[in-house]
Amino acid sequence: MTQLIPFPDTGHVYTQSNVQLDPYLGVARLAMKPRPRPCFTSELLADIEAFQKEVAHRIRTDQEQGRTPQIRYTVLGSDLEGIYNLGGDLERFVRLIRNADREGLLDYALTCVRAGHTFSTGLDLPVTSIALVEGCAQGGGFEAALSCHTLIAEKQSQMGFPEVLFNLFPGMGAYSFLSRKIAPSLAERIILSGRLYSAEELYEMGVVDVLAEPGHGEEALARYITEAEKHRAVHNLFHRVHSTHHRVPFEELRDITELWVESALQLSERELRTMERLVRAQDRRISQETRQAN
Repeated sequence: MTQLIPFPDTGHVYTQSNVQLDPYLGVARLAMKPRPRPCFTSELLADIEAFQKEVAHRIRTDQEQGRTPQIRYTVLGSDLEGIYNLGGDLERFVRLIRNADREGLLDYALTCVRAGHTFSTGLDLPVTSIALVEGCAQGGGFEAALSCHTLIAEKQSQMGFPEVLFNLFPGMGAYSFLSRKIAPSLAERIILSGRLYSAEELYEMGVVDVLAEPGHGEEALARYITEAEKHRAVHNLFHRVHSTHHRVPFEELRDITELWVESALQLSERELRTMERLVRAQDRRISQETRQAN
């Protein structure tokens, strides 16, 4: 991307992401950088919510003043080398499940669902949401990418749903978003396999929309937007049709999420220990990559 400038929110300090504006391409971008591990922390979710609200505010202000909106695309990416996002906060899940805290679990899950639903509707504005995946996207990370209108991925990227490993299913949009891109039977196969799929495999299935060479995701993104701008009216019309006839209702996402919460609360101690092992594996991966970077 070119000519990136700061994109400050008037009332929110972004603590686990980098937010920028590219006025030339008409892009507002949020690059995730959560800590202590690359999952959807509460702080990252707050960043995403603030970003979505600020983008919507700026677009509506432009519309009310008779200007063409400066922002026409949102991009959800990552500033972590080799990692897009590894999904839900498993450490939080374990704690809430052991405490039988249904409300806490549901509140977290619905926050994730609202973020994905907002990207999937383009903020209910003439906005194209784009996911730029330049590394591993698992569980909720894959769900977040699927919630966007367009999924661009570099060839070395891997995506999948590991939830089956601890006897759970991805309950925050996976089936709803995936089954609207590909056949429901294939969506079920991907979800139940528990395996990671390469970006190339997912491109052939129709899940990934644009396949980029390793290290060239930004260039692919710029090319996609440049081409889309040439046919902006058609893109706007297509998204209006999609929002009317192919939209994922929030109620559908909420109902599935409530099933996920009830299932999560039934997990055994053995399955919770599997979650904890995955948390430790994420910590080791981050520590290793930090050492290599230094």
